Amino acid sequence: MDIRTGVFRCGDHRVVTTNERIISGKGRLQKRPPLLAGPVGKERTMSDPKTDKKSFKEWIGSRRIQKRLVICTFMFLPLFLLLLFTYIPFGKMVQFSFYDMKYLGARTFVGIKNYVDVFKRSDIFGSLFVSVYYMGGAVLQLALSLFFATMMVFKVKGESVFKGAMFFPYLICGIAVGFIFKFFYARGYVLDTILQAFGINLEDIPLWLQDKSINNFALVATSVWRYTGQNMILFLGAMMSVDTDLYEAASLDGANKWHQFRYIIMPSIKSIIVLNLILSISGSLSAFEPPYVITNGQMGTGTYFVIMNRLAHENQKVGLACAMALVLLVIIIICTVAQKLFFKYAFDDGSSDESKAAVRRRKKEEKKRRAMAKGGVR
Repeated sequence: MDIRTGVFRCGDHRVVTTNERIISGKGRLQKRPPLLAGPVGKERTMSDPKTDKKSFKEWIGSRRIQKRLVICTFMFLPLFLLLLFTYIPFGKMVQFSFYDMKYLGARTFVGIKNYVDVFKRSDIFGSLFVSVYYMGGAVLQLALSLFFATMMVFKVKGESVFKGAMFFPYLICGIAVGFIFKFFYARGYVLDTILQAFGINLEDIPLWLQDKSINNFALVATSVWRYTGQNMILFLGAMMSVDTDLYEAASLDGANKWHQFRYIIMPSIKSIIVLNLILSISGSLSAFEPPYVITNGQMGTGTYFVIMNRLAHENQKVGLACAMALVLLVIIIICTVAQKLFFKYAFDDGSSDESKAAVRRRKKEEKKRRAMAKGGVR
């Protein structure tokens, strides 16, 4: 170590251990900035954070700041649109539900009167019972789509053409589907002509859209025809993820197609079945296009959405329609939570090797063994 300079030498490198005080050109004593380790003759001074500040241009151009700016920029537009077209309108809808108001004109605060009217008026709350028809149609639709998807898994002839034909109705606009079936069910048109070809007299054929005992079934058939293909494709995609070796092993063990469906396919796609059922029930509560386009909600076919649309746009009861929308939101949330709790309790979630029924049986047997060990059977 050189005592005069305070530098410790190690081979070709030296490390500064002390700071020298030097005399500046103006005759004042200044503290020499500490030197960094390096080769002899190439000492580097340590930067002073007080004097070595980056300019705004250098700061904004740094990699860390640029990364954050890119993330914030890409997030800004979606969040802004979500706020502008979803959360702000929803907040306004909640506000309007407490007023007796039209789109234009004065507002009158009525408190929860609109919510009371939703449950008191038979034409509003009673329309929810029409959704029961669509719920039944949703169950039938899921059963058909599951059956057709299972057929496709077991490799039938012409499966590509069949899949395209089944999925095609979902691609058609809902309004167009409504007009198609409006003429399909019309008196003396397509359906009546087909039935007459089988020898049925026109007088014996019911009025498909005017008869209140069957018109809701006719409208539900429209929804089943349109959405069966969509659910079939969702089921088929889930079934394709099942290992095909399981089918071969089951066949070698003597399992038929029903056994393969029950013990291999069903446990593997339970999550998709639950998802489709939740979506179908939620869609049943908010059915709109078939009754609106085909019958305009007349003759007992008006669903909750059709009545809400009529009150809001034809009768100008905006506050009552907003209250209806919020009540429907609560009903859908309750139905969704109830379904999830039911399936969580009734079915295994597929995440473990032991089903919930097997777990219950095992715990029951363990309880019996503990009781016997204590000297008595309960």
